Amino acid sequence: MRMMSKILAICMLIAILSACGTESNATISTSNALTNPATISPALSSSFVLQSSEVVAGGILPKDYTCDGTSATLPLSWSGVPNGTQEFALIMHHIPATGDSHWYWTLYNIPSTVTSLGRNVIGIGTLGNNSVNHKTEYAPPCSKGPGMKVYTYTIYALSGSPKLTVPPAQVNRDTLLAAIKDNTLASTTLNVSYSR
Repeated sequence: MRMMSKILAICMLIAILSACGTESNATISTSNALTNPATISPALSSSFVLQSSEVVAGGILPKDYTCDGTSATLPLSWSGVPNGTQEFALIMHHIPATGDSHWYWTLYNIPSTVTSLGRNVIGIGTLGNNSVNHKTEYAPPCSKGPGMKVYTYTIYALSGSPKLTVPPAQVNRDTLLAAIKDNTLASTTLNVSYSR
């Protein structure tokens, strides 16, 4: 009887553990319900996917794609594009422990025919600024302080062009999110980590 109770307890523990942690952060998709441009309420989806040939979702960003390497842009590709997509926008950001946001790559006006960006891509879309040097260019992660940092790449499928009233040099992360909040069909993210 005592043995039967132990077996039953182990089975219940296995069932509880298998029910936990089934969601994946590799792909997050949002509907057209972006109400606050600084905050996105993600809904899980497996159709719209962002990935890289250089790192898996949740993996370690290779040094080459940071300020400790050659500062290259990470090659990215996406699939499962929603019907009605006219353009894409891309943001790479990091939210440090202080709660503010740092952004490294703001790219918009990406044609709907483009479903990948190569390493050090140029000539596709329009660059906004970054929070590192405030120039209209990509700024590689260059983490200050100890510990692992998570960097998020997000591609947005848009039903039209961003509604911007400022030049590219003034397009930061929040400006772009506000400009696409009413025409975002879906978004998907790729999270990577790096520690110096």
